[in-house]
Amino acid sequence: MTNLKLHIEDDDPDDAAHNDLPRNDAAEIADEPSLAVILEAWNDATLRLQQTHETLQGEVARLTDELAKKDQELARQTRLADLGRMASHVAHEVRNSLVPVNLYMSLLRRRLSDDSGSLDVLAKVEAGFTALDSTVNDLLSFTAHREPQWRSFILQDLVEEVLDSLAPQLDAQRIETSVDVPPNTLVTADREMMRRAILNLVLNSVDAMPRGGELVVTSYFRRGGLELEIADSGPGLPEDNQGKIFDPFFTTKATGTGLGLSIVNRIVEAHGGRVTAMNCPEGGAAFTIELPPRRAMGMAA
Repeated sequence: MTNLKLHIEDDDPDDAAHNDLPRNDAAEIADEPSLAVILEAWNDATLRLQQTHETLQGEVARLTDELAKKDQELARQTRLADLGRMASHVAHEVRNSLVPVNLYMSLLRRRLSDDSGSLDVLAKVEAGFTALDSTVNDLLSFTAHREPQWRSFILQDLVEEVLDSLAPQLDAQRIETSVDVPPNTLVTADREMMRRAILNLVLNSVDAMPRGGELVVTSYFRRGGLELEIADSGPGLPEDNQGKIFDPFFTTKATGTGLGLSIVNRIVEAHGGRVTAMNCPEGGAAFTIELPPRRAMGMAA
């Protein structure tokens, strides 16, 4: 009896250890992740990788487009530099030749003072030389690279000055003007350069309305900067030409150098701004000069 009892007691630890094994294995199995959890984690990782890939693709496309635009701008600047050197040389040579011709025409006018028929012919010759002189001035303005002479001035006074200088032409073409520029708006810029830019834009609008129309000049502040808009009621800008209208020598007119808007663009860029063009919803075209905040001084006291 005693030996049997001892034998049973000796077997108890082995039985207990044997009984504990299934419980430990079950616990370890319970701690391991299920297949569903692994698949969910895999899907999440795949989704994040796909999103990262798409983001990188978008960034590469953006940088590629930006690089292409920079290359186009560099090529444009190179062409402009070449054209500028050539145009400057031609303009100076033509101007030097015009000086004695104008002198001879003045002498000829005095000699023909009693011959009305000859004076009429001479007037037409003078008109042709005046147009040629205007072309030379455009070329010289286009090739000029002088820095703006900064000073503050009232914008409305400059706009009114430009319109007053064109009053006979505006009246002859039956063009009504409307100016919505606050009388105390101060601008710091090169006044003569800005006068030329505004004049070219107004003349461009006048040419678009040979049978009359309306010319509206408006200024307003936006994002701290000043915007000056010159709008007309003409036929508007052809869609195919909107990307080329500021290119040198591009024109849709029978006459003209195609430099007027290029000069405007160069002047505005020299002031740190930009000029844009668009068609108005109600018809016509609008050109907008945008000057950065540091050039728009706000209202005068």
